[in-house]
Amino acid sequence: MTSDPDTTPPPRVVIIMAERWTRALLRAALREEGYDAVGSRGVREAFRLRPDDPGRGPIQILIVDQDALSEVSPSLVAALVARLGAPATILIRRVMTATPPGEWRRVLRRPVSVEEIVEVTRELLPLPRDARHPVDA
Repeated sequence: MTSDPDTTPPPRVVIIMAERWTRALLRAALREEGYDAVGSRGVREAFRLRPDDPGRGPIQILIVDQDALSEVSPSLVAALVARLGAPATILIRRVMTATPPGEWRRVLRRPVSVEEIVEVTRELLPLPRDARHPVDA
């Protein structure tokens, strides 16, 4: 039995990024691709997300800006990843600092464009061609 793309919720992508406008732009770009992108200012705030939110798809990608990690421990990030169902993780890393500990599937160094982040998301979580339509359409 195949699922109907109009009734199957798109996969969720969680963006943890302190910078409000950059987070909003990335969220909009991912939604245009057909992902259900949600944003959070920080790791602690992201704990409020429900991995099993009714009517929404599973959380399959977690994008974390290193600036959002400045006041949290690696164990808190690991606990969040486990709580969200172990999604693939993408880190946006500062140029002059070391990569923080974690199970990062991809590490992108700044400067990085919104388009590059979307492309990496597509590589890690491709959508079927017929599912590629803006969520807000």
